Formats: sequence, structure tokens, C-alpha cells
Amino acid sequence: MEEETKRRLDSQDELLKEIYKSVEKTRKYFMWTLIVSLVVFVLPLVGMLFVIPKFLSVYTSTLGGF
Repeated sequence: MEEETKRRLDSQDELLKEIYKSVEKTRKYFMWTLIVSLVVFVLPLVGMLFVIPKFLSVYTSTLGGF
């Protein structure tokens, strides 16, 4: 009976190692997805903070000339 228990524990240990590898790959995938989403969405918003005031100042100065 003890040999059967040892064999089952070894088998479960191997399965846990495979699950850990899979979970780590998924965690890294989600991390990079978050980073790319931030770069694609947040950086343009920050850029707009500088572009919109410049655009408005040029636009209002053009309207003031009429």
C-alpha cells in the first residue's frame, strides 16, 4: 500500500509541475497584454493633453483674425 501511495504522490507532483508551467505562461501573457493595452490606449491620451491646447490656441487665433 505504501508503494501505491508514493507512486500516486509522484504522479501528482509531475502534474502540479505542468500546471505551474501553464499558469506562469498565462500570467506572462496577461501581463504583456496589459502593458500593450496601456501603451496603445494611455500614451495617446497623454499626447492629446499636449496637442489639444496647441490646436485650440491656433484655432482661436485664426478665428480672431476675421
